[in-house]
Amino acid sequence: MDDQAQDAQGRIEELEIRVAFQEEALQTLGQALHEAHQRIERLEAELGSLRMGLEGLRGALRPDASAEPPPPHY
Repeated sequence: MDDQAQDAQGRIEELEIRVAFQEEALQTLGQALHEAHQRIERLEAELGSLRMGLEGLRGALRPDASAEPPPPHY
């Protein structure tokens, strides 16, 4: 091979290596994104459950104000 062909071959190999690293990085990032999305979904479900529990506790601690008679100064 002449110098021009070797230079072109070297550049092609360098580009192939870069593409391989980028593909690996994209796969790793995609997996991390998927795991983060799953964790967010679990946390949102847990937050919803905690909110429902808190609302239940509030209702138990503070009964309906309309059921109580007005204070004596009214």
